[in-house]
Amino acid sequence: MPTEESRTARRGRPAPGALLLCRAEPESVAPAARLLREDMLLAPAGAEWSVLVPEGRPWLDGGEPVDRVLTGWATALAVGAPWPVLALWWDADRAGYTLASGFRRPVGYVWLANGTPAGEDEAIRTFAGRLGLDPVLDVQSLDALTRPDSAADARARMRGLLAVLTRAGVVLPAGLVPGEDADGLQSAALGQPHIRLLEWSGRRDALRAELDAVEGSRLGPWLPWVGGARAPTLALAQVAAGLPLTIWGLRRHSGGWIAAGAVLLVHGALGLAYDVVRPLD
Repeated sequence: MPTEESRTARRGRPAPGALLLCRAEPESVAPAARLLREDMLLAPAGAEWSVLVPEGRPWLDGGEPVDRVLTGWATALAVGAPWPVLALWWDADRAGYTLASGFRRPVGYVWLANGTPAGEDEAIRTFAGRLGLDPVLDVQSLDALTRPDSAADARARMRGLLAVLTRAGVVLPAGLVPGEDADGLQSAALGQPHIRLLEWSGRRDALRAELDAVEGSRLGPWLPWVGGARAPTLALAQVAAGLPLTIWGLRRHSGGWIAAGAVLLVHGALGLAYDVVRPLD
């Protein structure tokens, strides 16, 4: 949990908070989420949706911007998964979201604390298309969030976004609301009846979680132990993409991007290792 020093340093200034929404059942999300190497709470969030509630150590104790961490985590979770991941985040100055889906470039939008839109309209439409939202009614509601509104601050914008997502099946557990800090979100999540604690417990569990996550993903048919001819090519591509991402994250001390690069590297390394040691027919 955040240290007393981190709480004291932020008194009088709204603390950051964040949620990760995955379009999958908790049983499918848990193996992939353990790869982030962060303790999180996992709960159902409506039909075919789950929510991850992080402790927030990277931005509370490490000083890393919450939006950068969440973008990296969402990207890492979505790599190879058959479901998209939506990161919702907020701090004293801004609020926004990032949608990650497979290997596609993440798309997001930002509002300043007073609700002023600070993103591109096209990002909203791309967001709607990737989630399969109604191209008329839902897009109209989302477009309204990109127009000036003196009565709507950043929290109100996030509530408007969640109102649209309810039509896609999202139902956040009670107490998980935009504007709450990490401690408040954790406390609210702990009161839910179907909550699960995901703890980082070392490399062995991480390897098992990696295998479980990959085998259940859209990459399953390409895996080397399935015998796919394209598996070595995919493994090389993952290593090639993961290495610069990891280096980029290390240079900027970004835990989120380090996690994204590490997931790609492990995916690729597992594939290449298996291809080398598998028995010859």
